[in-house]
Amino acid sequence: MHGRWLALLVASAMLALTGCMYSQVRVPLSSEFRNTKTVEKTGEATARSYLWLVALGDAGLQKAAANGGLKTMEYADVEILNICFGFYMSRTTIIYGN
Repeated sequence: MHGRWLALLVASAMLALTGCMYSQVRVPLSSEFRNTKTVEKTGEATARSYLWLVALGDAGLQKAAANGGLKTMEYADVEILNICFGFYMSRTTIIYGN
């Protein structure tokens, strides 16, 4: 009986360590950084998913630029949040510009 509990505990720890239970990552949408300019404004737009059944929102570049009042876009990042195998997920586009 103790062996089963130990196996369950080890499996749970492995899942938590690999990011299956929780992960939050921000990555650039571009790999061209030679001409990156200093900017003053940012804009964000998010889409969310609940219970693997419903997805809502607009995480597009145009929506993020409008939310930040940007007239020019210089570069962008994307941030992904995953909780409990996708029980809750969000994808946020972050735009940098002026």
